[in-house]
Amino acid sequence: MSSDDTLYQVESASPEAAVLGESPLWHAAEQCLYYVDIPGHQVLRLDPATRALKRWQMSSEPGCIALIEGGGLLVAQRNGLWRLDPASGDQQLLTKAPYDSAKQRFNDGKPDAQGRFWVGTIDDARLPHAGLYCYAAGAASLMADGIVTSNGLAWSPDQRVLYWSDTKAHEIYRFDFEPATGALGPRQPFAKFAPRAPEQSLDDYGGRPDGAAVDAEGCYWVAMFEGQRLLRLAPDGTVLQEVKLPVRCPTMPTFGGADLRTLYITTARENRSAEELAAQPWAGHVLAMRVKVAGLPPQQVKL
Repeated sequence: MSSDDTLYQVESASPEAAVLGESPLWHAAEQCLYYVDIPGHQVLRLDPATRALKRWQMSSEPGCIALIEGGGLLVAQRNGLWRLDPASGDQQLLTKAPYDSAKQRFNDGKPDAQGRFWVGTIDDARLPHAGLYCYAAGAASLMADGIVTSNGLAWSPDQRVLYWSDTKAHEIYRFDFEPATGALGPRQPFAKFAPRAPEQSLDDYGGRPDGAAVDAEGCYWVAMFEGQRLLRLAPDGTVLQEVKLPVRCPTMPTFGGADLRTLYITTARENRSAEELAAQPWAGHVLAMRVKVAGLPPQQVKL
């Protein structure tokens, strides 16, 4: 493994902080980045050229967003899947939450190449009751379960492998994936990280896997929450690179820019100490850095 933090220039791309920034999404036609602030109940749009921000208020926590074929955003909120028209601000409920929204909410999600929307949940009580759903033809079907915090969704460049993680368990999994049908093979281990020991300081803790993105070489970039770093993993799970960050809690990377070689990283400041926030003023900001290998463009949901 190489530690390449000195090779990357990490900058703040946003003018202000979110409480818990998540689900960065590059919009190529607009050359802008959309993302969410989960506890703020907001979808945000960042113009990197001007650093201008625009916001849309949601009715409940938005866990993630995706582009819809033909225009608009799919917003996975606690209370269901919604279509947002950024131009008018109109919001339309597509389907109610397929779980008890008093106990769970949608978290990380992305579309596959066929336009199906895959989205996982997080259990409020941090019990292994969360799962992974596939939304297609107007209905959400449970595809996998038995975890606490669904995260890390991404596909290999050929769409033959689906990655999925349980942040609480410090584990990333992989499934063989059938692109035409969306069928999943058995869950297999991909990468596992050491939990924080009771006596271990945060400075010595490597973090736990949160959101992720795959580049054109099939390598898996994962944000290590509380670990203050990004990791680039090879398709066999080997850690190839470590990039140290100026904030404790990165949440998810995505590729953007005209050449898809700018890596944008959402971060969090929720529940952090005053001392840490004073030392890390970019906590909650969107970070950006240039990388050598381009990413994959985001897929779009077909309604």
